Amino acid sequence: MTHIPSTTITSDGPRPIPLIGMGTVTVTEGSDVVKAAVVEAIKAGYRHFDTASFYGTEIPVGEAVAEALRAGSVKSRAEVFITTKLWCNSTERHLVLPALKKSLKNLGLDYVDLYLIHWPLKINSNNIKIPVPKELVTTIDIKPVWEAMEECQNLGLTKSIGVSNFSSQKIEHILSFAKIPPAVNQIEMNPLWQQKELNEFCKQNHILLTAYSPLASAGNSWGNNSVIQCDVLQDIAKSKGKTTAQISLRWLYEQGVGFIVKSFNKERMKQNLDIFDWALTQEDLNKISQIPQRKLVYLLGFVVTEPNDVTAEIDSKL
Repeated sequence: MTHIPSTTITSDGPRPIPLIGMGTVTVTEGSDVVKAAVVEAIKAGYRHFDTASFYGTEIPVGEAVAEALRAGSVKSRAEVFITTKLWCNSTERHLVLPALKKSLKNLGLDYVDLYLIHWPLKINSNNIKIPVPKELVTTIDIKPVWEAMEECQNLGLTKSIGVSNFSSQKIEHILSFAKIPPAVNQIEMNPLWQQKELNEFCKQNHILLTAYSPLASAGNSWGNNSVIQCDVLQDIAKSKGKTTAQISLRWLYEQGVGFIVKSFNKERMKQNLDIFDWALTQEDLNKISQIPQRKLVYLLGFVVTEPNDVTAEIDSKL
């Protein structure tokens, strides 16, 4: 079993967070598959599990944690780090606490370790349509929403709070009034979308940047193989006897960020953890820094790779 390094987040006092988390977003696998994958991941050494109200995977994640506790794979709840997220139809002050309580009920837990605002947007509908009609999307009134997030932490329902898909400008606004600053900003990041400026901003403000789609969600219906098929990464992988995925994940680790990686395949779960006893050379890092940048646009659970009027209008609100 691999030991995953941790770092410290400082939302309101220092707390450890494993640098690698397992993602659980899926549109094809059922709950039984998700639960079985999380149980196997715990056996492999994963301790951080990332879910969200929108994903519909909170119940199987909670069931897997309960099973691992019964089986002795983990000795206590404190050994597992659970992240979940506030969906955009609940980004109003009076809806935040009920949304977290619903997530806790789904998970079968008394608290989560990290609660994130999923997007800095408000969807004015409880019925989820993909793609989201642009007329239903408005900007978030972040001050009362963040105050409700702080209340969730003060009540002990989450140990830390943070954001996801927030720009440095949005975070600066939160920092201007927050009593509890964001501990984490979870964003799309990989060698093809390196987020250098945002990473530097978060480091300066003691916010842990956590990367989702570190492999551009290869193997998922909403992702692509742009990272896996990148010539630069393939050449480095070949020279080191590693997989392209391992090169991408090692690069993230060396940037000082955490990351969420998803595979329900037992062998790939293990491969994705085999990144700690070797390093990239400065030449490798120089080559990766010169890779042309291309964002895979994640838009409220619907992915588009070409901008259009809908994405332009919603992006203006992010």
